Amino acid sequence: MSVVVFSACAGHRSETETSPRPDAGQTAELEMIYRARLDSARMRFTPADVHFMTGMISHHAQALVMAGMAPSHGASESVLILASRIINAQQDEIATMQQWLRDRGQPAPEVVVMGSTMKIAGGHARQMPGMLTDAQLGELDRARATEFDRLFLTFMIQHHRGAVTMVHDLFAADGAGQDEAVFKFASDVEVDQTTEIARMELLLSALPGRG
Repeated sequence: MSVVVFSACAGHRSETETSPRPDAGQTAELEMIYRARLDSARMRFTPADVHFMTGMISHHAQALVMAGMAPSHGASESVLILASRIINAQQDEIATMQQWLRDRGQPAPEVVVMGSTMKIAGGHARQMPGMLTDAQLGELDRARATEFDRLFLTFMIQHHRGAVTMVHDLFAADGAGQDEAVFKFASDVEVDQTTEIARMELLLSALPGRG
């Protein structure tokens, strides 16, 4: 096989030399167009997106309350590790949701966790799917050791399943979930919490007295 190589004439000016360079005015105009497109993309959200992000802040806040009980309620090492992971992950996710809301000019509730209670400053704690009732929270708060583990895992599975339901409701809403940040966040919530449900079901089945 023969290969033919074409070489440029020595006197030919390079494309870089001959291509016109944008002046300062053109550069500024391009930057304005780019920023306008970013702003337009950022504004493509729906009331369902806002409802999801706001509601999930309350949902995550209650998970912080539940997980925060573990050290003082005699939780096992495996439940302590799980609770710590939940706190670290969901604190970061609350900050992400708050920033998303602020960036779009929406109220961003602040979360205040005080022992076994929570307060949503600048908003209200919405009762979203899977969230524990006051009676269930009280039952969990009164439990200790193995009984705490059992209730914590049972209630957190319920709680996580509610979060997955919220994701499904979001994607079922007309036009919702098209914002790139919302889509990625909601998808991550579904995957992460479904994975944790499976892990908690294994921990629950391994508790003493369960066959």
